[in-house]
Amino acid sequence: MSTGTGDKPSRTGTGDKPSRTGTGDKPHRIGAIVLAGSRGPSDPVAAAAGVSHKALVPVAGIPMLARVLDTLAAVPAVGPVVVLIEQPALVQDHPAFAAALARGTLRILPAAGSPSRSVLAALDTLDPALPCLVTTADHPLLTPTMVEHFLAQLPAGTDAVAGLARAETIRGAFPHSRRTYLRFRDGAFSGCNLFALRGPAARAVVTFWRRVEQDRKQPWRMVRLLGPGTLLAFALGRLRLDTALRRLGRLTGTTLGVVEMPFAEAAVDVDRPDDLRLAEAILAGRQAREVPAA
Repeated sequence: MSTGTGDKPSRTGTGDKPSRTGTGDKPHRIGAIVLAGSRGPSDPVAAAAGVSHKALVPVAGIPMLARVLDTLAAVPAVGPVVVLIEQPALVQDHPAFAAALARGTLRILPAAGSPSRSVLAALDTLDPALPCLVTTADHPLLTPTMVEHFLAQLPAGTDAVAGLARAETIRGAFPHSRRTYLRFRDGAFSGCNLFALRGPAARAVVTFWRRVEQDRKQPWRMVRLLGPGTLLAFALGRLRLDTALRRLGRLTGTTLGVVEMPFAEAAVDVDRPDDLRLAEAILAGRQAREVPAA
């Protein structure tokens, strides 16, 4: 499923591939923002690993943030990358990031106090003509294939797009993994920490995000902003995802869309110690499949 809905006309059901220049086959590059802010000393994952920032927690021996940066570097369409972290020196002085820094396309900025504020600050440093991919440092299972699928399926005419995975996709692979789901008439979905911001209008979505980011684990409060009728429909399981996107689009003056991610691992971020154990088990399985039999 790849859906774009809002006040402006948009096509649905067919994704547009990353736009290309008019003078050759190379795609326009897309900027990337990686949110690596800390939740403080109480973060259970960082505390368990004995590090100051969750982004620096090793997953199968490699810091989560380094895994995300290596994934983005492997996607040809992704150009300049901005990392938001409270203390840029944590990345600049860490040997695990030497290769990423040597590529010359990485910029480290201080986090701005909240995810939405950090994104707005990062957007100010990127070429406004470029679309922008937003992801998080606690996404060590992210792969180039996932990123390329997301970019290839962005619905035409949308200003902002989120990657979502269906509950059955996640539960089929990881039946015991705890996820937060948004439940709509056409299915229950979990976020995949993948967003695309496409053009100046997308800033309105980030500004609206500031109003709801504290309630990201409480879907009822987010939906309540869309009005009592929408809240009732959501409570009764009658609200369709495309209807919610259209109503949210009216609030922000934008056209919004989603890309359904067929990868269960795309929805597994590392928020808890059990998520870390799951991520390490998955990475161990990947490595075993990649090693040829003797």
